Amino acid sequence: MTTPRPIADLTADEARRIALRAQGFLGAPDRRSGVRGILRHLGAIQLDTISVLARSHELVPYARLGAVGRKTVEDAYWQDAHSFEYWSHAACILPIEEWPHFAFRRRAYRNRPHWNHELPDGAYDQVIKQLRSEGPLTATELGGAKRTSDWWDWSGSKVAVERALMYGEVVCVERRGWKRLYDLAERAVPEELLHDELDDTECLRRLVSLAGRSLGVGTRADIADYHRLKGEQVDAVIADSGLVPVSVEGWGKPAWADPAALQTPPRGRHRTTLLSPFDSLIWERARTERIFGFTHRLEAYVPKQKRVYGYFAMPVLAGGRLVGRVDPAREGRTLVAKQVTLDGPKAVPAVAQALAEAATWVDCTNVRVERVDAPDLREPLAKELARVLG
Repeated sequence: MTTPRPIADLTADEARRIALRAQGFLGAPDRRSGVRGILRHLGAIQLDTISVLARSHELVPYARLGAVGRKTVEDAYWQDAHSFEYWSHAACILPIEEWPHFAFRRRAYRNRPHWNHELPDGAYDQVIKQLRSEGPLTATELGGAKRTSDWWDWSGSKVAVERALMYGEVVCVERRGWKRLYDLAERAVPEELLHDELDDTECLRRLVSLAGRSLGVGTRADIADYHRLKGEQVDAVIADSGLVPVSVEGWGKPAWADPAALQTPPRGRHRTTLLSPFDSLIWERARTERIFGFTHRLEAYVPKQKRVYGYFAMPVLAGGRLVGRVDPAREGRTLVAKQVTLDGPKAVPAVAQALAEAATWVDCTNVRVERVDAPDLREPLAKELARVLG
């Protein structure tokens, strides 16, 4: 693919600020639109099983809006057929209006020749029949999620309903105690959206456009990663996506920007907050290093003795920079900072503020710091915490 000539040259700082605004961290958020506005703004919010302070899909709106109630978050996602869960960057909550644009992925799953699980004869039809007469239902209510205690040893009904989810005949309409609640798409998706009429090119063009808008500015790899597209899929549609070619100081690769992001300089208040390791601001490791000079890696699946920053180390965002990490836990009404990593003394007030706000949000009345990577910063952090906690 021949990259067109850039229409604008951005400094690294300009690109960083554009990215922060696009992700909802620079400027006042639209509180009237709330959690649903955040979902539409980002285009996808990743789900994950890990819950330390809260689950990741709760942490994402919290990081942008502040202490929004956790029930409010769940209701915003799932009530009134506002969203659906599907495979995007990973398992994600997606705005319901984007259902037609994932037709390309549903078709790909239907044409997939190989699967990790065998589908028992009759299981698929049985699941559809049961959902039609009794749904919505969890996998347990459909006959059990697993055959044995092994994580990956799915029952026949679980294999069938997950296959139906990928095909688009079934939708996850809610998470109930972290279990998926399944229903037929014909009941869960508004009639005007329930179709696979868009061809692959139309779907890809829309998702590339959405990714560019949600990133503000990004390389081909950044844009592809947002909804887990292939590079060649991006190449095929980017010229018609509405995104414009730009160059960014120090990036070393061609980039594309949302033209709306270039119209006005990003201004406004920066959020100071803990970020979920699954926050879309830091999804792509190479992009995070390029924009923030910050190496981000989730260590939950790394053996304990090999962890550097902790099980669920949450980056701290302040002043538009990533200034440290906190590996949190909870003991009763105490938020425990098991390990705190600080980017120098200037990070102390921001980390203290982020910890205090997070503690209040999860109904903790105290914060205890167990370990600080720089021992000489332990006492200043304790004093600042005492001050902000009052």
